[in-house]
Amino acid sequence: MFHYTVETNQSVDDAVQALEASLKNRKFGVVWTMDVPAKLQEKGVDFDRSFKILEVCNPVEAKRVLTQNSLVGYFLPCKIVVYEEEGATKIGLPKPTFLMEVVNDPALKEIAATIEQTLIAAIDEAKA
Repeated sequence: MFHYTVETNQSVDDAVQALEASLKNRKFGVVWTMDVPAKLQEKGVDFDRSFKILEVCNPVEAKRVLTQNSLVGYFLPCKIVVYEEEGATKIGLPKPTFLMEVVNDPALKEIAATIEQTLIAAIDEAKA
């Protein structure tokens, strides 16, 4: 499966706050957050559910993967989504290990696996 997704009993905003704290504890920062309904509304398009996209980065890891293979820049920063679907709040991400398959660089597999484990741990902690 290309993604990892969990449900939480928290609201989208509370889940984002918990996720930001959990990521910070793991040396990942939120570079940018897109509030999808607000952004679409700016363009005159209604979107009736809460949906946020967080771009997250660990600068040391970013340098490491970009030094190994510049094509990884197409996937950076990592994305985590927090959204409401059918009354439940979900938190998820595309798996870095899956994305790295595209660049076909065996040296990146271990790095991607470590980053993936860290991001999943942050998500799991935030959902509680």
